[in-house]
Amino acid sequence: MRIVVRGIGVVGAFGCGIARLSEALQQGPAGRVGLALTVGRELREIPVLRADTTPLEAFVPARSLRRLDHYSRLALLASHLALADAGPDTVNPDRLGVVVATGHGATGNAFTHLRMFLRDGDACASPTHFANSLHSSAASSISMMLRATGPNLTVSQLDLSVSCAVLTARQWLLEGRVEHVLCGALDEMSELMGYLWYRQRGMPTSPAMTPLRTNAETAVPAEGAAFVLLSRDERGAEAYCTIENVDTGGAAGSRPCSHPSDLLVLAADGRLDSGPQYAARAAHARVACYSPLYGSTPAGPAFDVAAAALILRHGRVFGSPGGEACDFPATVARAGEPFGGSAIDCLTLTPDGGYGLITAGRR
Repeated sequence: MRIVVRGIGVVGAFGCGIARLSEALQQGPAGRVGLALTVGRELREIPVLRADTTPLEAFVPARSLRRLDHYSRLALLASHLALADAGPDTVNPDRLGVVVATGHGATGNAFTHLRMFLRDGDACASPTHFANSLHSSAASSISMMLRATGPNLTVSQLDLSVSCAVLTARQWLLEGRVEHVLCGALDEMSELMGYLWYRQRGMPTSPAMTPLRTNAETAVPAEGAAFVLLSRDERGAEAYCTIENVDTGGAAGSRPCSHPSDLLVLAADGRLDSGPQYAARAAHARVACYSPLYGSTPAGPAFDVAAAALILRHGRVFGSPGGEACDFPATVARAGEPFGGSAIDCLTLTPDGGYGLITAGRR
């Protein structure tokens, strides 16, 4: 039994929808915006990549969105886009599972709730902020809005969240628990995350992200959401690609790419602490990297799966922004280069040796 990608929904700094992602893959990264932070007595501005959720109003009445925060709106917008991309009447809500991956959760609401609690006490803390501060709030909102009554799960394992979520979704389908799974990832760029980024990594100084330059810190913090609708393969049904295999682990010295890969899409995102891992694992491979389009976020590997699906559907490789700065021995695929292979590996590596590997294949 094969598992296929039937629809894709994405929202990030490049815009929203698979068409906008395709344009960004061909034209290059979007511009940064500033996030104002109060550090001590100073007001500073850190460059970030933000996402606009205004298009969600085309799918959900404004009245229903009144109590939803930015975190849940990101997930809901990407979910609706994935379903719309798959086509009308594709999904039976009673047989739809939902798996959401997030590295940090609803940090904006969590910070707001704790600040109110510490300032005014528990009697004055907002129950709405508390409910929306949970990691699972996005998955809950998706199920309620879509009336999806299948299993619902939120996965949070930092950089490996996406791999674990896709692994679960694929297993549900193989076991016949559901007919379709809405599987995706999101993270928001809240004031709290901006402050933590600034305190840990300092102000980004590089004029552009060059993630294949693995010996330098060039990451730009970001937010966004990417969802796919996964289904068992059906004769005659439209699909982007198959999900051939998902593997994840953390053993030192493990070999996540034991088979020859036609193309290795790296989730390297300009962080110096994980850069050397990519340089070692991807040496002498044919590689591509698209993180400058979506920024440094734990949700990034889900965007890589979307990019791989587009490459497999159209048979052409997209250029890697900043690929000319690659500092390890590898072949960086050129823009417009024909892709004649049968599979693409999307590889995520962590600073401590963990890995996630999602293999997408031709339909």
